This record gives sequence, structure tokens and C-alpha cells, in this order.
Amino acid sequence: MKNILVTGGAGFIGSAFVRHLVAAYPQYHLVTFDKLTYAGNLDNLLPVKDAANHTFVQGDIADREAVRSTFEQHRIDTVVNFAAESHVDRSILAPDAFIMTDVVGVYILLDEARQHGIGRFVQVSTDEVYGDVPEGFSTEQDAFLPNSPYAASKAGGELMVRSYHVTYGMDTVITRGSNTYGPYQYPEKLIPFFTTEALDDRPLPVYGDGRQTRDWLHVDDHARGIDLALHQGRPGEAYNIAGEDLRYNIDVTRMILRLLNKPDTLIRYVKDREGHDRRYAMSAEKLRALGWTRQHTFEDGLQATLDWYRQHEWWWRKIKTGEYLDYYKKQYADRLAAAEK
Repeated sequence: MKNILVTGGAGFIGSAFVRHLVAAYPQYHLVTFDKLTYAGNLDNLLPVKDAANHTFVQGDIADREAVRSTFEQHRIDTVVNFAAESHVDRSILAPDAFIMTDVVGVYILLDEARQHGIGRFVQVSTDEVYGDVPEGFSTEQDAFLPNSPYAASKAGGELMVRSYHVTYGMDTVITRGSNTYGPYQYPEKLIPFFTTEALDDRPLPVYGDGRQTRDWLHVDDHARGIDLALHQGRPGEAYNIAGEDLRYNIDVTRMILRLLNKPDTLIRYVKDREGHDRRYAMSAEKLRALGWTRQHTFEDGLQATLDWYRQHEWWWRKIKTGEYLDYYKKQYADRLAAAEK
């Protein structure tokens, strides 16, 4: 590996991966390729802004000409694809963008990678492709049962990656991450959303009874897991990257409030979202066999994350305007109004 293209590298997990690789592998040149939609943020890349082994290119993976020119101009030999529409709530409101990026974009990226002789292609996916897991832990051999347009689009992208491995012999690896949290996460996801709302003493809309179970993974542990799969994963294989630390959403919400010294009275139980999976849980045994271990407990990681949001108010304040507020009103205004009655 010499020139690695990281698509979606200005997003939350992608930028953590870029920051990690730039520091860990000075012999590589990282090219971050990002469309800079609402969740792509150049501020996430400020720590590598002046790095000699990093370049940023604005572009869309569904734009074949942009992908092709980037491959050729930067002599790309490796691809790690984070580019995706990734929020379940938004996929319910407008699924078309998810199909375009998560399926069509993956196809175009794969096809150009094949034509340009890319050495390794890593597709970053999600535990949501397994669907609801009432008990036990999903393994990489389990069937896909996606229940939201987002999860279905990610499953579709994965199947496209598999087809290019089987049909064309491409060296592909897939990673599936569990619920990830940490610095620089766009404040529509549970932890940064509730953290920033609570800091402003605003109500926290908890879906249903709040007893949905999620498996929490710190973003730095996630990035290191993808790094390991990139370097040591077997061609054609998938690897779960799981925190294996399951929590009810309501318990996470109360932890946030306690650590911020805010009252539980900010909690509002609101109408559940459509098709809401009750429980996600994966086994990371396969990745651990390659040498991966978590370095962050949820308690310590959450405390550090809340501290980061308190210290980086400038980062999230300028996000929570305009388009963000429009989305907030569509998703939560009626639910919160009904909860107040």
C-alpha cells in the first residue's frame, strides 16, 4: 500500500480513521474523498490539515468521472469506503439518497477500482444489516435481515462488494461496526444529540420505552479495527467490530444526564420510530483472533466524549442551525408536542 483513498473520510468514523492512519503510517499517502453533505465536515480533518501525507478531494462516489480522475491523479492502490448515508431516521423520511450512495455509489467505486487494478478494497458496513437480534450475538455467517431503508441499502452495498470478489476476484474485505460514539460525531445520533440538547436544558426525545438495546463502541477502537482488517483481513471475508457492551438507550440517556449534572426531568418518552429494531448484538471473536481488543470502556469513553463536546462548543453550535433545525422539526416537533400533552 502506498496511496490509500478513504471515501467519506470527512465524516465521523471516516475522519477518525484518517487521523489514525496519517499518524500511524507516515509511509502511506492518504487521500480523503468526501462529498461534504450535511454530515461531512472539514473541521473533522483539522488535526491533519498540514500533514504532508494527507490530501483532501471533494467528490461523490456516485460520480464516475470524479472517482476515475482521483484514482488516476493520485495513483490510488487501496480503497477504504466509509461514504454512506447513515442515519435510520433520515432513511425513513427520504430513502432515495441512501440507495444512490450506499448501493449505486458502491457499485461505481467498485467498478472503477476493478478497472484500475486496486489492490485491496475495504467496505465499512454496520451491525444493522443483521436486523433485530432478540438474543445471542450475530456472527459473520448470519443472514441479513435489514429492517430499515438504511440497513437495506448497506446490505445491498455489501452484496455488491461480495459479487466483485467472487466474480472478478477482487481483494475485498468488509467490516461491520456496532453503535459508535466519540468526538466529532454529527449531533443527530443519540449520544451527541442528547449531550448537546442537555447542555442547553432542552427536552430529550426518547423513542418508545427507551429499552432498545445497543452495543457501544468507541470511534478510536472502531478505527483500529478497520486498520487491522485492512492490513490482515483475509480476501473475501467480513469482520464484526463490536464493543460487546450492551446498554438500554434509556440507561445511556440517564448516564449522560448524570455526567452532565442535568435532571432526568429532561427526558420525554415519544412515539417510537417506524420499524425500530429492538436489539443489536454482534460477536467480535473473529477480529479478536487477529489481535484486536477494545481500549476504551464505555464509562471512560462516554465521560471523555462528553468532555469533548463541552470543550468544543464551537464545533457543534455552527452545525445545529439551518438544515439541522429543519430536520429536527420534521422528526421531533410533533412527537415532543404529543409527549407534553
